[in-house]
Amino acid sequence: MELVYPPVILACKTLFRVLDLKLDVQGAEHIPASGGAVLACTHVSYLDFIFCGLAGLPSHRKTRFMAKHEIFANRIAGPLMRGMHHIPVDRDAGQASYRQAVSALRAGEVVGVFPEATISQSFTVKGIKTGAVRMAAEANVPVIPMTVWGSQRLWTKGRPKNLTQRHVPVLIRASEPFQPTPQDDQDALTQDLRARMAALLDQAQRDYPDTPKASEDPWWLPAHLGGTAPTPEEAAR
Repeated sequence: MELVYPPVILACKTLFRVLDLKLDVQGAEHIPASGGAVLACTHVSYLDFIFCGLAGLPSHRKTRFMAKHEIFANRIAGPLMRGMHHIPVDRDAGQASYRQAVSALRAGEVVGVFPEATISQSFTVKGIKTGAVRMAAEANVPVIPMTVWGSQRLWTKGRPKNLTQRHVPVLIRASEPFQPTPQDDQDALTQDLRARMAALLDQAQRDYPDTPKASEDPWWLPAHLGGTAPTPEEAAR
């Protein structure tokens, strides 16, 4: 039984209304109403899993996210993460979490992953891991590319969190799924997934309705759009 997930969703929706966040979800129809699927999302904020999971709600799907195991050790977040059946990832022993994710997919669950593994401080798509494609191929389920943009203004790596900021637009986009198979070139498909994620992020950045004020530091924009975020090369260093 889902005893934890529904009240958490309700609490998040209530908070979003209080803060008057401008949520804009497009492409939710690509998330199937039944059966397993991998949501492969870009990563610019510590809150991305919350916003990415919203895309599954129109199809009445609750996403099981893969998240670093340190979160599960937190005395507050840990019980919530376990109660929502998210999947802990120990980067020193990742095979166990991979197997758990494949089992969840085969059982018909939607599993959310961030193939970049860490937040992109350049606000562009970093190199991505092959895990999303490999687990989808092994479980015989589709991969759905996704992006979230605007969430970095609330809480991101290297910046103070501002969770009470009001009226912030957050764009959530999902695109058409594709079906990997074990016979496919997993590296080539991973690069295709990265290209799809980058295209979604680029479009979300173009569609974003806000721009920094002239007196503000445009820290939340990537360098190629005139922001002061580090370039991908600087972020990698």
